[in-house]
Amino acid sequence: MASITIRNLDEELKSKLRLQSAQHGCSMEAEVRNILRLVLTPAAPQGDFAARVHQRFAELQLDALPIPDRQAVRTPPNFER
Repeated sequence: MASITIRNLDEELKSKLRLQSAQHGCSMEAEVRNILRLVLTPAAPQGDFAARVHQRFAELQLDALPIPDRQAVRTPPNFER
């Protein structure tokens, strides 16, 4: 794990951090880790899955692809010999 030191932290900001960490029942260090994790971790995509898939592949114009004709169904093999 890496360690960082933050110098010249504003006293008012430090006081707010101390209050927020006390409200969440954790240390100031843990609170800073949580804040950094929330800010730096990408958010999950919004919307339903089908809409995201449609949006992702819309530019490919898949509806314009030719649909092949259906072929006749073959007769199933006879396994009773």
